[in-house]
Amino acid sequence: MFLRRFATSAIVLTALAGWAEAAVPHNWQLGLQPAVTPVMAQIEDFHRLLLYVITAICLFVAALLVWVMLRYNSRANPVPSKVHHNTILEVVWTGVPVIILVLIAIPSFKLLFFEADIPTPDLTVQVIGRQWYWTYAFPKDGNFQFDSNMLTDAAAKKAGEPRLLGVDNPLVVPVNKVVEVVTTASDVIHSWAVPAFGVKMDAIPGHLNHTWFKATRLGTYYGQCSELCGANHAFMPIEVKVVPQAEYDAWLKAAKKKYADIDGAVRVAAK
Repeated sequence: MFLRRFATSAIVLTALAGWAEAAVPHNWQLGLQPAVTPVMAQIEDFHRLLLYVITAICLFVAALLVWVMLRYNSRANPVPSKVHHNTILEVVWTGVPVIILVLIAIPSFKLLFFEADIPTPDLTVQVIGRQWYWTYAFPKDGNFQFDSNMLTDAAAKKAGEPRLLGVDNPLVVPVNKVVEVVTTASDVIHSWAVPAFGVKMDAIPGHLNHTWFKATRLGTYYGQCSELCGANHAFMPIEVKVVPQAEYDAWLKAAKKKYADIDGAVRVAAK
């Protein structure tokens, strides 16, 4: 599913803040964005394996079709063959595809288990999908939250952000740290997806989904909501800044002051 969603994604490297690289899609792109996490690295390897297998099968079938057309056309065989059964051939064309599928299934299951097996996190971020923006909460690292909305065209141009991808309050995480992402939603189903991270997780109302990433390269990385969620579904971008630990600590300290604390109290409307 993830490969189909992002098979046409690629990367443009742009200097930001003197050190960062920005991973954004561009016109006429081919291939996946370069891997920034261990999960995406394995997705790339699996994608490459499938490409080799599919290419080999397509070439074999094409060659077989050409051979059959030349060898068994009416000119070469004016008297048609009456052969209607070949046990060995039927066993081969049944057994070989089964073997190919098993060989594909082994790395596929390894990848699925690797994605599902969340290491001990260094940081936990709760991602709440809303129509049509994201809320990021840090329940274990400061107990605060903030909303992340798409920038207008004018604001994006002024800030040097890519159109339809830049946001007012990006998610900031430290490099080379395991980040656990807990997704949910307040209204309809959304999906938090960042191609360069190999992450795509549905955000479902009343349900918590868990995924993770470990960004190994500094930079600014973009994604979008990948579940049709209403009229402004296309305007729900994701921006993640991967920064050094010292810069993250400074951001965290400032964020605790900038954003209101979550007091954890349950509030109900008065009757």
